Amino acid sequence: LTESGTDHAPRGAPQRPATMNPLSEHPGLAKARGGVFYLHGEDDFRKEEVVRALVDAHLDPATRDFNFDPLRGSEVDAETLASVLGTPPMMAEWRVVVLREVEGLAGSARARDILLANVARPAPGLALILSCRVPEGSKAKFYQDLQRTARSVEFRPITPEDVPGWLMERARERYGVEMEVEAAQALASAIGEDLGVLAQEMEKLAHYAGDRKRLSLADVEAAGTSLPRQDRWRWFDLVGEARLHEALESVGTLLAQGDTGVGLVAGLTTQFLRMGIVAEQGPGALEAILPTKQQFLAKRLVGQARKWRPAEIDAALAGLLRADRLLKASPLSEEHFLEEWLLTLLARKAAA
Repeated sequence: LTESGTDHAPRGAPQRPATMNPLSEHPGLAKARGGVFYLHGEDDFRKEEVVRALVDAHLDPATRDFNFDPLRGSEVDAETLASVLGTPPMMAEWRVVVLREVEGLAGSARARDILLANVARPAPGLALILSCRVPEGSKAKFYQDLQRTARSVEFRPITPEDVPGWLMERARERYGVEMEVEAAQALASAIGEDLGVLAQEMEKLAHYAGDRKRLSLADVEAAGTSLPRQDRWRWFDLVGEARLHEALESVGTLLAQGDTGVGLVAGLTTQFLRMGIVAEQGPGALEAILPTKQQFLAKRLVGQARKWRPAEIDAALAGLLRADRLLKASPLSEEHFLEEWLLTLLARKAAA
């Protein structure tokens, strides 16, 4: 099941309603009809999902062949662009033009002028959807004009911390199934931040689940996903829960899997800062600062914060700052500094 009315579920896929609408995350787009939509940023997967949703929202399937033109800025010439943008709808309310790789027009003054003129004054009945990846560091007026004049949405790359929440949200809204936190974290650890691959794995898991309403870690393993021996998020939780001996035993495994000392220190720093907020300002303050896709962490972080005194959290953060500096400057191994930090925490806990 996909957003596109022209695509179909694979044979044997679970019969779940495809309720997820990518436009729901963007209120400025959800109710808009016609005009110009400028979608830019580095997250091509989410950008393309919104492109397809906008196309489906405007096109009548019965007249799609007459009123849909996909173009690429790297291939279209100025005259063709002008002709396509000037063609009115045929037997329908809207004509849809999708122009991907808008950055491909940047080198042609004529093509830029034609596009900007249509963005400023779109023809009646035209829905123009622009998909662009602005070159890194570019401050060209062309992109600024597009962003200012059209309905504009930036798609920034999803952070590793947001991936489990994205997976749980997608499982719930697209397939009608609840994905357990541990399952989402394990899948994110195994695959990373490639949303296209993650979406394929999620579809495979939903197919495997059949009519069941919950996906567990065991389901992820049984579906054939190759999981890491040590989940980095579970490791952060081991430290947060003060299960420091277990965390100490897994440092080498994490580094062997490809995690870096600096990356693990950054994750631990976030964990302890959040526990510090709970310790000093209460659970409500934590919920107020957690990103939308990380709200599911609030309950477990509140529980973990109870295992640490404020002074211990301060000392842990000071130790992480020291470890970060040494990791970036010392010839000693990454494992050495992470183990030293954990052993220091163990000694403080024992003394307390």
